[in-house]
Amino acid sequence: MRLSRTPPTLGSVAFFSVAFLLASYFAFAAVQGNQGLFQRIETEAELRSLQATRDQLQADLATLENRTRRLSDGYLDLDLLDQQVRDVLGYLRADELVIR
Repeated sequence: MRLSRTPPTLGSVAFFSVAFLLASYFAFAAVQGNQGLFQRIETEAELRSLQATRDQLQADLATLENRTRRLSDGYLDLDLLDQQVRDVLGYLRADELVIR
């Protein structure tokens, strides 16, 4: 008892070729597309970078708010005022020497 094999018909070859091409296209789009895996990884990395920048800016803002409050009319820090006058205006006391 011998079974004879018939070659696949052109229709079945075309069907499986189209199915393979569609599956390949969708797999490629899932990895490389606008909303694919690589784009998601890149977006998450950018999000982490922006969050770190935001945290740094919040820390800088808190520092500036603290210095502004310390120089306000209601609360005056004389040491900070002296430091600012020296840095911005270049003032020195009579008993100080400047070495450059």
